[in-house]
Amino acid sequence: MGMTMTQKILAAAAGLPSVEAGQLIEARLDLVLGNDITSPVAIREMEKMKVSGVFDKDKIALVPDHFVPNKDIKSAEHCKCVREFALRNEITNYFEVGEMGIEHALLPEKGLTVAGDVIIGADSHTCTYGALGAFSTGVGSTDMAAGMATGKAWFKVPGAIRFHLVGKPGKWISGKDVILHIIGMIGVDGALYRSMEFVGEGIRYLSMDDRFTIANMAIEAGGKNGIFPVDVAAKAYMEEHSARKYRIFEADEDAVYDEEYTIDLSTLRPTVAFPHLPENTHTIDEIKDPIAIDQVVIGSCTNGRLGDLRIAAKVLAGRHVAKGIRCIVIPATQAIYLQAMEEGLLKTFIQAGAIVSTPTCGPCLGGYMGVLAAGERCVSTTNRNFVGRMGHVTSEIYLASPAVAAASAVTGRISCPCGLE
Repeated sequence: MGMTMTQKILAAAAGLPSVEAGQLIEARLDLVLGNDITSPVAIREMEKMKVSGVFDKDKIALVPDHFVPNKDIKSAEHCKCVREFALRNEITNYFEVGEMGIEHALLPEKGLTVAGDVIIGADSHTCTYGALGAFSTGVGSTDMAAGMATGKAWFKVPGAIRFHLVGKPGKWISGKDVILHIIGMIGVDGALYRSMEFVGEGIRYLSMDDRFTIANMAIEAGGKNGIFPVDVAAKAYMEEHSARKYRIFEADEDAVYDEEYTIDLSTLRPTVAFPHLPENTHTIDEIKDPIAIDQVVIGSCTNGRLGDLRIAAKVLAGRHVAKGIRCIVIPATQAIYLQAMEEGLLKTFIQAGAIVSTPTCGPCLGGYMGVLAAGERCVSTTNRNFVGRMGHVTSEIYLASPAVAAASAVTGRISCPCGLE
């Protein structure tokens, strides 16, 4: 029986000739990730194990990004805990304020994630790195602790769903529209504990930023991971950002998939996920009545990359945010922030009436930098729109692409950028 791309990576990491769905394995880890919320729990668990130190100081990444710069005393204490642990164990990849970024944008940028890697992170959107052909998945803080101590983790080998992407996306269609369409189609548990494997000639029309977005939101369909084949674009990205050798794994022709879908990218329309689940999707054409909003957030580990900011700036250039609307733009890393500044994107945002924040996850989880009050509505490029996710339990979050978010900021209601042309 053939293996999927994910199964081949796991077999290699487990030192086995083959694996199959449902099999329990112990695999070697190439990277263990934690942030300022999850790492303190893992650190305390590791202390209970009474181990002398970490398995490899070069294969652990600690990125304080959720409440950084610290919003209160509790968040400061969390970061202090992570900082002291990093110093005590001489962690190579600890990123302090001024060099940090949103973890899932930062690690690929720093060259810490490459094809063929097995990566765990105490954050559910660790699945982002599948865009580079890696197996990456979110785990709990206890598993993070065990990973930091031993360099290994247990997995149940996932089955897989294969998505054939064909056709060329139309104007204003991005990776966010692709993944929202898929989640709307299969539901938030449609890929439960399965690998979402993306193939097809349509991939060549998706930028690396698009692919990171799609892989990032595999978890919103219940997926164990999302993964793309390693093509010319992925190789170029890794060779630009990393000095590490990468390993390319390809699915066998007789690999077994639980389900297969074909997505014609040329037929997709800008898509919005209505409250309170990512599966509650509607195309922009299906929105008949105006939906007034109070806030727009453009950023996060899903859509805070340079390509996302360029699209938002293209929509906002020469226009102004509607009166009474708060528009918050968050570059995902310091490098992205700097490049956006050099390209004049930040000037465009500020002239349009938006504000630009230092890199942070803050508003995505209702932490700070954009918390919603009772009854307020936000169009956000983040990944979740659960009840109370961004603030008050009666607030509403509409998930959308940077293009739709920027257009909505201009009109004060959920809008397509095509309506501004």
